[in-house]
Amino acid sequence: MTHEEVMTKLNEIFRDVFDDDSITVTETTTANDIKAWDSLEHINLIEAVESEFKMQFQMREVSGMKNVGEMADIVTARASEPKPKKKKRGWFR
Repeated sequence: MTHEEVMTKLNEIFRDVFDDDSITVTETTTANDIKAWDSLEHINLIEAVESEFKMQFQMREVSGMKNVGEMADIVTARASEPKPKKKKRGWFR
């Protein structure tokens, strides 16, 4: 998935989470740019992004994000990582 594709999807997620079709996020968009973006909505946003991209942010990533561009960078990097093989469990491996 390209960075541009991630940004397009993030824009859809932001519009859905904040219930505002007029939102257009850019690389430099921050919480200060979206009136409804408070701490509770931040949690909802992170959960929605993780769910959409089937990934989980690490706490240091969440606390270190300065803008939407950094979020997109993390998602893009994760999308290009190879998926870990599931380990077989139990007696019959």
